[in-house]
Amino acid sequence: MATKIRLQRHGRGKRPYYTIVVADSRARRDGKYIERIGDYNPLTVPASINLDVDKALAWLQKGAEPTNTVNAILKYKGVLFHKHLLRGVAKGALTQEVADQKWQEWLDAHKNSVLDHQKKLHKSNADKIAKLLEEETKIKESREAKRAAALAAAEAANAPAVEEAPAVEEAPVVEEAPAAESTEAPAE
Repeated sequence: MATKIRLQRHGRGKRPYYTIVVADSRARRDGKYIERIGDYNPLTVPASINLDVDKALAWLQKGAEPTNTVNAILKYKGVLFHKHLLRGVAKGALTQEVADQKWQEWLDAHKNSVLDHQKKLHKSNADKIAKLLEEETKIKESREAKRAAALAAAEAANAPAVEEAPAVEEAPVVEEAPAAESTEAPAE
């Protein structure tokens, strides 16, 4: 019997969540299955994956074929790497202790991979927002400068034309000097 590790869809329309199951390849997608080994919810941010790594590894070693999506999930959870290490032990390329040590190092290195990925996404989003905000302020400032120049030009064009009359030179005012007192006696 050919077995597949695949997703089984649940949930209402446009709100899916999936269970990861081992099923006969001839069975319907949401039909009968052999064993449930985990679940996957793509709607949460980040997507939540609960997987029994030991059961998945056991089924892979028995020859179960994962679908493309499940293959990506198994790779993300490190099941395929663990299978690779165990195959090396079986061939004699590694000892069990070395394989266990490499597996533990991989787990430690990928322990916070989701958090690191979230931080990276938030940082890149913040950088994008800052860049857009900076560009937007530059555009706004240039628009305001153009608007101010247009208003100044409109005010200059609409202002009443006040022509200055040429300055009229006034004749110098000559003050008459007081009449000098004459020494002559007035005629009587």
